[in-house]
Amino acid sequence: MELNICHLYPDVLNLYGDRGNILCLRRRLEWRGIGVSVTELPIGGETATLTGADLIFIGGGQDFEQEALLDDLHRGRDAALRAAIEDGVTVLAICGGYQMLGNYYETHDGVRCDFIGALNLHTVGGKDRMIGNYLFRCGAESGGGTVVGFENHSGRTYLGTGVQPLGTVLRGFGNNGEDGTEGARFRNVFGTYSHGPLLPKNPVLCDVILQTALARKYGAAELSPLDDAAEAEAHDEMAARLLAK
Repeated sequence: MELNICHLYPDVLNLYGDRGNILCLRRRLEWRGIGVSVTELPIGGETATLTGADLIFIGGGQDFEQEALLDDLHRGRDAALRAAIEDGVTVLAICGGYQMLGNYYETHDGVRCDFIGALNLHTVGGKDRMIGNYLFRCGAESGGGTVVGFENHSGRTYLGTGVQPLGTVLRGFGNNGEDGTEGARFRNVFGTYSHGPLLPKNPVLCDVILQTALARKYGAAELSPLDDAAEAEAHDEMAARLLAK
């Protein structure tokens, strides 16, 4: 077995160690003897690189970096991403990368940026940032476990018809600080505001994402267990701190 991972926009979308998610995905496959290749696709890169990807990763970036990506997205990469998502390719998108999969981002002073419309959601900018360590519980389709992460965003994301939240906020803000939702699930897309990076301290979710990609490619996927004692200790310590607040 082998997975082909495409790291989209590594040149500009890499806030708060988001690249560490690629390292985590690679290592957890290699430790199990599963082959993995990682291809980086920067601004101006060949869109055909998306063809054949089993898992696409998009990190987070600042607002001005998202704006810089719009021209590149709308030169055909938006259509390629939509097609991949409709075809069931697994996608992990963080913060700004998550927002870009939606319909649009409207700044707090009313300027609207149209995104790729792969997911029925939109984001509205606020004057105040939602920032800090946070905790949420994934839905059953995403493993049902708790996730610890770090959020820092002024955008408030609202899910539309057909899109489910990745999870429910236990501590922190999540999508918008209002409705208790965090992230999004649509087909095989996992969208979240969680930086940190997300996956090293949340191995259960990491394996759900890997299983999703492997099952699409091979029809079934059983991952052999790993010794996650250190990861579980880090996760549980942070979760306990947040719940004690």
